[in-house]
Amino acid sequence: MVLTQNAAYPVLPSLVTSLPGPKAKEIIERDNAVLSPSYTRCYPFVMKRGRGAVVEDVDGNYFLDFAAGIAVVASGHSHPAVVAAIQNQAAEFLHMSGTDFYYESMVRLAEKLAALTPGDVPRRVYFGNSGAEAVEAAIKMARYNTGRDKFIAFLGGFHGRTMGALSLTGSKITQRRGFHPPLPVHHIPYAYCYRCPYGKQPETCSVECVKVLEEQLFKTILPAEEVAAIVVEPVQGEGGYLVPPKKFHEELRRIADKYGILLVHDEVQSGMGRTGRMFASEHFEVSPDIVTLAKGIASGMPLSATVARAEVMQWPPGAHASTFGGNPVSVAAALTTIELLEQTLVEHAAAIGRYMLERMKSWPARFRFVGDVRGLGLMIGVEIVRDQETKERAPDLRDRLESMAFERGLLILGAGQNSVRLCPPLVISRDQADFAMDTLEQCLQSLEQ
Repeated sequence: MVLTQNAAYPVLPSLVTSLPGPKAKEIIERDNAVLSPSYTRCYPFVMKRGRGAVVEDVDGNYFLDFAAGIAVVASGHSHPAVVAAIQNQAAEFLHMSGTDFYYESMVRLAEKLAALTPGDVPRRVYFGNSGAEAVEAAIKMARYNTGRDKFIAFLGGFHGRTMGALSLTGSKITQRRGFHPPLPVHHIPYAYCYRCPYGKQPETCSVECVKVLEEQLFKTILPAEEVAAIVVEPVQGEGGYLVPPKKFHEELRRIADKYGILLVHDEVQSGMGRTGRMFASEHFEVSPDIVTLAKGIASGMPLSATVARAEVMQWPPGAHASTFGGNPVSVAAALTTIELLEQTLVEHAAAIGRYMLERMKSWPARFRFVGDVRGLGLMIGVEIVRDQETKERAPDLRDRLESMAFERGLLILGAGQNSVRLCPPLVISRDQADFAMDTLEQCLQSLEQ
């Protein structure tokens, strides 16, 4: 396992000032004066540099990063192989626009993604800059291919904030308020087994959350023949790191096939090794028609990909394009990232994730505010509740847990209304995993006092 830290760089947190430190405070004040107030900042961390899973703030404090730039830096901060690839490409050329000209590295990356994507069928690739752009491309492609205009998405899902992606998003009202009208999207429940809206248990349910399509929507308000695509996260990210049963995805595939609807897997957060497989959909053995990728694809460089069955991605020149999509520097980073993922990181994410989940599965019994622990690989969610019997949500306690972890040198993020997500770089060591779990256990114990 090749880690990115060197001997001179810490591998565990070290705090030398109060938080935030004086330099951080000054930068935060400047930020407040000129940056968009739409940005969400959970706690006052001001980045200076990072190596592997450890980041340093502007005041010389070192933190263990279990947020990874919102699940982005798959190979860790500034992996030397990725940095070298970026530097080498930057010395050759920075930009040429693959929408109008050719360069071999973009072809090579497309070939790689087409080969890796689940489903033994020919595929084509469209490159953009962000997850939202990848989703927008999938929306347009689905409409163009099917001639239909409506979509099905899921409550709790997050697909981006551009207008089409926002129409699919069902995460938080603040993300939608003031931006109507959306595209015609019908939202149905996700397989949130801890809080099943139908009162079922995973082992006995009949996937009512999917069957609502045929049993209600298609019979009453949504003609199936007008639906272009079902857009779903194989593991729901912003909604709380929800892992559905396999039959959830199998039923979605069945319904999509029956009614000629395209199945889109949004793997922006769950893809590129995050769950211990290259794609989260591999856990469920269901092949989508279209896959959207971003975040971990290029270790922090802006890049996204929409990968579709070749027969689905059939649109003429000019129908869709992006000046910066497939930027050669980002492509170089992605090619090296995928090489690292295939060599060790996907397997490592699976192993270290199993190790963490094995220890964390006892938390609901040990800590009264922990309702559920779930995850795949290094995509782990912890749901914080006020009462385990009633499952009353406790977003205030979740927020306190985030702040307490920060004060101890651990960076984490919330997900959903009341969950914490753990999505560290895939290079974390066992010692770093132990530090994170030790720290969170200390925080949970403090919450109970």
